[in-house]
Amino acid sequence: MLNNITMGQYYPVDSRVHRLDPRIKLILTIAFIVAVFLAHSFVGYVILAGFLFLSCRLACVPFRLLLKGLKPLRMIIILTFLLNLFFTPGDDVWVSFWIVRITREAFLQALFYSLRLVFLVAGTSLLTLTTSPIALSDGIELLLTPLKKIHFPAHELAMMMTIALRFIPTLLEETDKIMKAQMARGADFESGNLLSRARAMVPLLVPLFVSAFRRAGDLALAMESRCYHGGEGRTRLRVLKITRSDWIACGVLAVLLGLIILEGIVLKGVLF
Repeated sequence: MLNNITMGQYYPVDSRVHRLDPRIKLILTIAFIVAVFLAHSFVGYVILAGFLFLSCRLACVPFRLLLKGLKPLRMIIILTFLLNLFFTPGDDVWVSFWIVRITREAFLQALFYSLRLVFLVAGTSLLTLTTSPIALSDGIELLLTPLKKIHFPAHELAMMMTIALRFIPTLLEETDKIMKAQMARGADFESGNLLSRARAMVPLLVPLFVSAFRRAGDLALAMESRCYHGGEGRTRLRVLKITRSDWIACGVLAVLLGLIILEGIVLKGVLF
């Protein structure tokens, strides 16, 4: 399961999406999230799926890699679907048995909410897969630069977010090593019910927290030994510039948002 988590990982290839300005990719990701919440019908979600698939093709990222990142969340997606299916009221009743009542409105809401989770995870995973941690940090900092006028710690916030994303694969790798070491000593993490598996994970927490604090201390010592003092006087190896490709990407996403808004205004009442 730990190998299926793609959030925070970087897929190093040379593609059009990888070469986009990180600021533009952050803005496009936020706009994509807005588009996900604006979709209200099958037509809207088909448009979102097509855009996501096209982005994967242009990024040279295997689509199965995004699907692989959804595996750890399958229980949350299934639970979201079931809760909305059984507890959402509606008028068009499909199934009515004892206390179970499934309506058309409940089914559509359960399906759409589950798809929203899928698209949100896939979209944010595509951002981290196509943007290196350094570029992501620079992009976040530059987007937050106007807030420095009110003494907002833009550089520090960008650095913390980037370090957090960067350490996700590291902590997962450390967890996998601890699990294998304990399994070699007779620990069982796979048999039993869900509660038993959760209880078996408790012995992992102590060595994992110790390792995380040790890595954090080593990182702080390394930054201090290199005279790191935040963003003051900091230069960049690569100066970010918005190119023609960035404007084209913005135009494509603007068309996507326009189609989603049009779908919500025109098609929602017609189809549903």
